[in-house]
Amino acid sequence: MEENTPQSILSNELSASLPVTDPPGTPVALLPEHFTEIDINLIKPNPWQPRKIFREENLDELATSIKQHGILQPLVVIPTGDGNYQLIVGERRLRASKIAGLAKVPAIVRDAMTEQLQLELALIENIQRHNLDPIEEATAYKQLMEAYSMTQEQVAQKMGKNRTTVANTLRLLNLPLKIQRAIAEGIISEGHGRAILGVVGMEKQLALFELVVSDMLTVRQVEEKAREIMQRPKMIKAPKTSSDPETMAIENELRGKLGTKVKVQKTGESGKIMIEFFSKEELDAFMDKVHKLE
Repeated sequence: MEENTPQSILSNELSASLPVTDPPGTPVALLPEHFTEIDINLIKPNPWQPRKIFREENLDELATSIKQHGILQPLVVIPTGDGNYQLIVGERRLRASKIAGLAKVPAIVRDAMTEQLQLELALIENIQRHNLDPIEEATAYKQLMEAYSMTQEQVAQKMGKNRTTVANTLRLLNLPLKIQRAIAEGIISEGHGRAILGVVGMEKQLALFELVVSDMLTVRQVEEKAREIMQRPKMIKAPKTSSDPETMAIENELRGKLGTKVKVQKTGESGKIMIEFFSKEELDAFMDKVHKLE
């Protein structure tokens, strides 16, 4: 017997287009799969939705289409047991339907499913529709791997991709948060991000990123620039008068643990430590690392 994979389940769900006629008196909750219309206010968002950014202009366009043509593919939901439903597939359609002013939406009601399957279905749908930015996709892959002890190969099989593609996407999470945010916002491409990864060191990566943005470099140009940077002979600089070997060693240790630029200034037996960050998210990430050191 052929095993039901998330891909086949999703394909079956999204291909449904006609209502299912229930036997008289059959409770909806007992049916493993049931097509119906549901009050839009009873549907709660999917907590496992990998997509974090929903652009208003795109939702407005979809809302206009829904007003004219209706919802062409039903949402997929599961009952929560309190009269409400949890969304599994169709986050954009649900949001656009609210903008369009719909009172009810067509939906396929399925039996409860595991959290892992909820994440897989939402991720598969978004990937198939190209709804996720590369950072959202990488974060979802990482969530599958960490939460469910999956390998890159297993994730690739679930998503219908090859392992190299999954691995390259995951590598984007090794970039500084400022660069990740730029990829998510479309300021630079995923290819630019992978090229920047050719440079070792957060400071060099950030410097190369600024050059990419200011000079509008192509991916090939970034790759060449990265090779040039890594092939430069290391220059031996005279130590600054304000730094001694002990201070420099402390700075290097802190940079390695915190993953960002750290400056230690000593005045006699006292002094101060300065840590650079570029956003609240990056500061939160630094604090998480500090907490793990405790």
